[in-house]
Amino acid sequence: MSGKLAAVLLGMLTLFLAHSAWSQTPAWDGDSIAEPLTVVPGDASKGRAIVGNRQVGLCLLCHSGPFPEERFQGNLAPDLGISVARLSAAQLRARLVDPSRFNASSIMPAYFKTEGLNQVAPKFIGEPILSGQEIEDVVAFLVSMKTKAVQ
Repeated sequence: MSGKLAAVLLGMLTLFLAHSAWSQTPAWDGDSIAEPLTVVPGDASKGRAIVGNRQVGLCLLCHSGPFPEERFQGNLAPDLGISVARLSAAQLRARLVDPSRFNASSIMPAYFKTEGLNQVAPKFIGEPILSGQEIEDVVAFLVSMKTKAVQ
């Protein structure tokens, strides 16, 4: 088998496995989701881009964080540095998947939950806001913030 063919097949297998894991319902363990939502590890730089993007993550509408290039950051929710300091990766993942499990009146959207939601546009019914890989990327970024604060 040629190197190019092997690389293409490996890429296709990786995408298949990532999609397979993404399609599954997360396994809750108390206040955490210990198992990643994908087999591909999260990428902190992609996660930072998602958190800082006002069309994708929308995190900065409510939170502030280490984004000096962003002029307007939210003050409705805790600074991201405060949030990540006290939570594990599994707890952060759970809060991204469905924050209403921790605060029924939370204004934070459920980024991975697809059922039991209100006022969802018909074309988005059954679709998560972020993919499993995007959730893992955001978790990787948030954990990296925690690591940088300790150093």
